[in-house]
Amino acid sequence: MEAKGNTKNLIRQNAIWLVFVIEVIFFAIFSQGTFVTPGNITNILRQVSYYGIASVGMTFVILIGGIDLSIGSIITLVNMVCAYMMVNMNMHWTISVLAVLVIGVLIGLLNGFMVAKIGIPALIATFAAQTVFEGLAYILTAGMPVSGFNKTYPAMNFFARSTVDLPFISIPWCAIIMIACLAIGSFILNRSYFGRYFYAIGGNEEAAELSGILVDKMKILIYALSGFFAALAGIVMLSRTGSAQATVGKGKEFDVITCVVLGGVSVNGGVGRISGVVAGVFIIGCLTNGLILMNVSEYIQMVVKGLVLAAAVGLDCMSNKGKTN
Repeated sequence: MEAKGNTKNLIRQNAIWLVFVIEVIFFAIFSQGTFVTPGNITNILRQVSYYGIASVGMTFVILIGGIDLSIGSIITLVNMVCAYMMVNMNMHWTISVLAVLVIGVLIGLLNGFMVAKIGIPALIATFAAQTVFEGLAYILTAGMPVSGFNKTYPAMNFFARSTVDLPFISIPWCAIIMIACLAIGSFILNRSYFGRYFYAIGGNEEAAELSGILVDKMKILIYALSGFFAALAGIVMLSRTGSAQATVGKGKEFDVITCVVLGGVSVNGGVGRISGVVAGVFIIGCLTNGLILMNVSEYIQMVVKGLVLAAAVGLDCMSNKGKTN
């Protein structure tokens, strides 16, 4: 019986990868041979990189039963501020990049403070931050795009346009950065006491506090990490597009949430693994890429992603309901 139960758990844990394989086969058949090509695989790796990077921070937040809707506005603000500093203030790219990473962390600290110390629900606190910082991004440049920095500072191309050329495929550096971030996230969750604290807070916050965990400080730390990874994702996106747009991060938080929840991280907290999130990231990335190759309308893509998010959360809720019955 125990072996049978372990087999069921193994199948359940790896079902997400089966979904990914089926998705790849589907698009390989119906995209007229354009999906599984070295060039498109490289393109997919570029597309999923910012999802994967931002998903690390979002995983931490959802693991404690929280949510961070400010990720999209952080990406937008980072794009606008970094480009503005390089183009309009003639600041070196390294200073600009470090400055916006600090800004991302500060926004995360603000979110954490509002949630942990003031007691504002995470949904409201991060939505307020989303609105404020998205507005600030518009104010900074009056909504106008900022470009030309990649000519002044060609090193900015490194994050998303430079590649490591292998015999059959080119791996973008942004994908390598994503892999490093996911590896760090996995190490934190599986090999550090911080990870144990994250799971404990998500499983039962009151019990975690009674066991001596500084819950408020952990929450502030987690939101700060989310801000950092969102800012790094914003830098990668800026490098890829070569132009800062005032709407570049709009709606990206929902893509990231979909990746994380689809990857098996429970919206109720306390359950989830980075390996599942990796699968969720590639499923959403391949879904977006495959639908574009099939000339599917952007609006239909929105419908499909919304249904995927609803299905993922629904399955999570049904799973939790089954455990409690």
